Amino acid sequence: MKTPALSVNKIRAIERKAIEEIGIPSIILMENAGRVAAEEALRELRSFKKGSVCVFCGTGNNGGDGFVLARHLINKGVKTNIFIVGKKNKLRGGAAMNYKILKQLTPKIYTVKDIDNFVRTKIKSARLVVDALFGTGLSRSVEDPYLSFIELINASKKKVIALDIPSGLDGTTGKILGVAVKAKKTVTFAFAKAGFYKNSGPACAGEVIVADIGIPRWLNKK
Repeated sequence: MKTPALSVNKIRAIERKAIEEIGIPSIILMENAGRVAAEEALRELRSFKKGSVCVFCGTGNNGGDGFVLARHLINKGVKTNIFIVGKKNKLRGGAAMNYKILKQLTPKIYTVKDIDNFVRTKIKSARLVVDALFGTGLSRSVEDPYLSFIELINASKKKVIALDIPSGLDGTTGKILGVAVKAKKTVTFAFAKAGFYKNSGPACAGEVIVADIGIPRWLNKK
């Protein structure tokens, strides 16, 4: 069933209703989001017998989705390197919980604030890059260190999957907030964002996959 493209504010209101009125724990929505995104990543990797995945995570809920995705890829035997851009002590709620779980499964979690030869080597050897830096909450121009990492992802010319929204893209207007990830595919959660189809949205989002994460569709009508 095709879902409508909604503004970021509308989607946030629906998510609040799902959590506060329906009683769906946010950690379950995060788990569902990361799992369905991992399934899409595995489809992209199907033709590759070797190679690794680089997952770039921010410190918000989008980064938490990235941690869940990484866990599922690791469980499938995929070599996965996770880069946390920013200070990991800012992790809260479901993102912090999923980081703690992921730590038990792999040592390949790196907290980074600058781009060095190690980061360049890992992204160069990767078959796929996952963008989990910013979700829909971004409302200002992207600044360093995130700006530099987005530029690195774009310059790598790798296949990129963005989680929920390409980092740096305004989900309502489709305008670029300084710099934005240019993804081959965007796995967006529950509803498409209106910005995917406006201004720079199509060039950044690529193919849009709307994934069901358990939010009732009828909340859009309420």
